[in-house]
Amino acid sequence: MKQTKDATLYAIHSPERISIYRSGQEEPIAVQQAAAHTRPFIHPITGPDGIGTLTENAPSHHPWQHGLYVGLNKVNGVGFWEEGLRGNATDGSFHPKPLEVPWTEGNKARWQVETEWHSPDGETMLIEKQEWSLEDLGSGYHLDLVWTLHAQTDIVFGQHSYGGLFLRMPFRREEGGEAVNDSGQANRDAEAQPARWVAVSMPIEERDDWSGIALMDHPGNPEHPVRWRVDGELGIAPSRCISGDWRIAQGQSAAYRHRAFVFIGRTNAERVQESWNQFAGGEGR
Repeated sequence: MKQTKDATLYAIHSPERISIYRSGQEEPIAVQQAAAHTRPFIHPITGPDGIGTLTENAPSHHPWQHGLYVGLNKVNGVGFWEEGLRGNATDGSFHPKPLEVPWTEGNKARWQVETEWHSPDGETMLIEKQEWSLEDLGSGYHLDLVWTLHAQTDIVFGQHSYGGLFLRMPFRREEGGEAVNDSGQANRDAEAQPARWVAVSMPIEERDDWSGIALMDHPGNPEHPVRWRVDGELGIAPSRCISGDWRIAQGQSAAYRHRAFVFIGRTNAERVQESWNQFAGGEGR
């Protein structure tokens, strides 16, 4: 395994895993997973003060969900969501390339993940690239993503109630939690509603307070502000597919920008909006 260090952040790297550490902290603040022939995902994401895990991997209610990840449904009729765990013969598969050594300097880190999306018969339908950058703010993190899909054949993405960049946190109904969007709509009232951002916060094991993560849709993305999935366990996703079909022609690409803002405490809408304004390049309401 290769290790690179600097004054603030350092990375421990292998072809299937990148762990980002803050100097002087034993646990990583974020881990990129990319095992061969499996869906890439980020888990765990640790609380900004080093306490508690804010993401959940393979919960019993949705075992195909993995922290912070990407998936889509009805891709030329092929599913890239449930990973074949329900025995669906139309499910495709993910094939990430070995991870390259990430870049770190000061309070920032960057890495990328390139993955082939295969149909059930082994055809490469899409080449997906995730370009991640992490900025450690001390009291929070920014995890910015440029997500690019390159079509190997003409692709139609069918209308569906969820898909795209998805966040799964460790929601426990008896403990409570809240998802709220930039219009103040909460929980299932935010389901399928257009929004610039949606933030989820909840009690976290090992913490005596709440913590949360806000996902953001960049104003340069198609159909911004996009509609959002907000499910019964407070899983969230900016989902272009909610509004209807969309397409990428063979040889063409589509790129999207998103941010995950990791914070301590309940959602502070003013602070999340400030982060979105900065992400959007100063474009407010």
